[in-house]
Amino acid sequence: MDPCHSCSLVPGTEQPCPPVKRKAPEGGRRAKEAMKLKPMPVINPTPALRPGLPSRYSPPSSFCSLRRCSLSGFCSSFSSSPFSSPSSLCSSFEKLPRPCPWFYSFPRMEHFWTRGSFDKNKALVEQLKQYGVIRSNKVAEVMETIDRGLFVPDGSSAYIDSPMPIGYNATISAPHMHATCLELLVEHLQPGMHSLDVGSGTGYLTACFAMMVGPQGCAVGVEHIPELVCSSIENVKRSAASSLLNEGSLSLHVADGRQGWPEHAPYDAIHVGAAAAEIPQPLLDQLKPGGRMVIPVGNFFQDLQVIDKKLDGSISIRSETSVRYVPLTSRAAQLQDF
Repeated sequence: MDPCHSCSLVPGTEQPCPPVKRKAPEGGRRAKEAMKLKPMPVINPTPALRPGLPSRYSPPSSFCSLRRCSLSGFCSSFSSSPFSSPSSLCSSFEKLPRPCPWFYSFPRMEHFWTRGSFDKNKALVEQLKQYGVIRSNKVAEVMETIDRGLFVPDGSSAYIDSPMPIGYNATISAPHMHATCLELLVEHLQPGMHSLDVGSGTGYLTACFAMMVGPQGCAVGVEHIPELVCSSIENVKRSAASSLLNEGSLSLHVADGRQGWPEHAPYDAIHVGAAAAEIPQPLLDQLKPGGRMVIPVGNFFQDLQVIDKKLDGSISIRSETSVRYVPLTSRAAQLQDF
């Protein structure tokens, strides 16, 4: 009687069936031998993009439905980077109904943390240059000169491309957003020109403006949280822009940014670090003919809009990219849940 391999016994003898030797398929043996000879390749989970990509590089379609959130002096100015970093506020991607231009994930920057402050800040700027975010020498120079590490709270990771909370439901924007706005305004931040930074927060971007317009120019920062204005003044005093603060060409004020700062108007360049439901008329009025304003506009879905006032006073508006900023609102509304 044939062995019953299902029960492993030979009927009538109660003896186990002899083991059946099965011949492995030829292909299987060869595959196993190949695996022994060839180790599996190591795959980098976050491959670096090629250096030198143009700033308007369009990523593959699988990336185009993702938008990096961006923040500017608030709770989630998220447009975070290019270099991703964990953040309880805004480190994730959000689905967008349309493609975004160059907000793709950059490599982490933690490996720069062990070097000196100057080297870490310079390395961050170099990385932004490689990815096409910084395109002009003037923007690169000012971002190297104004050390970001002096403008973030102690213990924060200043040199990764991510927004950082600074208290009072506010944040400092990610470095790539600062670089983007500086590039958009660079021709309107020439020596002797006037600039206005609405929602100045830590004072970082106002200090950059002051360095670009120089002692003959004027850089004004407006912030409606008094405690942030006090700390931003101390930040600037420790930076390369301290002499401009002492001379008066750089100033920081407690005020409602939606009303601008008429005292030093008109302005060649206006930057707004929070999203307005619509463009505030006082800011348009204070924009100089031939000047430019950069402002996020919208509610949940927002665009970073570039507003140019022509010499005849007419206005042209274009959208630079999709972003996500904190609302441009009152001090009471901002501190409601703080």
